Amino acid sequence: MNDGRQAQLAGNLARVRERIAIACAAAGRDPAEVTLIAVTKTYPADDVRLLAGLGVRQVAENRDQEAAAKADACADLPLSWHFVGQLQTNKVRSVVRYADHVHSVDRLRLVGALSGAATAADRELGCLIQVALDAGSGERGERGGVAPTEVGALADAIASADGLRLDGVMTVAPLAGPYAGQPRAAFDRLTEISSRLREAHPAANMVSAGMSQDLEQAVAAGATHVRVGTAVLGVRPRLR
Repeated sequence: MNDGRQAQLAGNLARVRERIAIACAAAGRDPAEVTLIAVTKTYPADDVRLLAGLGVRQVAENRDQEAAAKADACADLPLSWHFVGQLQTNKVRSVVRYADHVHSVDRLRLVGALSGAATAADRELGCLIQVALDAGSGERGERGGVAPTEVGALADAIASADGLRLDGVMTVAPLAGPYAGQPRAAFDRLTEISSRLREAHPAANMVSAGMSQDLEQAVAAGATHVRVGTAVLGVRPRLR
């Protein structure tokens, strides 16, 4: 294993954990309430192994082809895999093999596909509804997700589907619409949506929000899970 890379990851991880702790202190929250998910896309399985050795247990990917290979290569590690990218129905059977949580559920057809695949695999899959804060009623977001008005119906569908468990909500700070450039306001809105969701589904208490650049705002707004890639693993090489 690369000792230099391990030291680099350890330093990055320590800085991110300190950022979370400082943000929690400012918000009057216990750092134990916030789970760090390391987004390992474009980085090799060796890095996942190093992170596991540094205590990381939650890892995320956004492309099935890459995720499936890494999950296989790291099958001996005590990891929980999160799928965070837009998900096509033809990839569902593969994703259900390794993912414990899918953060990007945003349409009824996907709920049906995930339910069928999870049932066939005899697995229970945790589902988060991706909320698009740049979408109007009946629209989908620029980067996937459903409009806030559609969350209730989708939640009911997930909760009643075999093989699925409704875990909560997710968002990405939008690049367009009324919340563009205002991550704190966007995350506050997601927390409101989460509160309303829990009135009907009390166990759906995950709020997945915040990335490397805006995790402090997400923690301040009440996020339970932050998805951090660059700040942990480094700036990604540009895809050719």
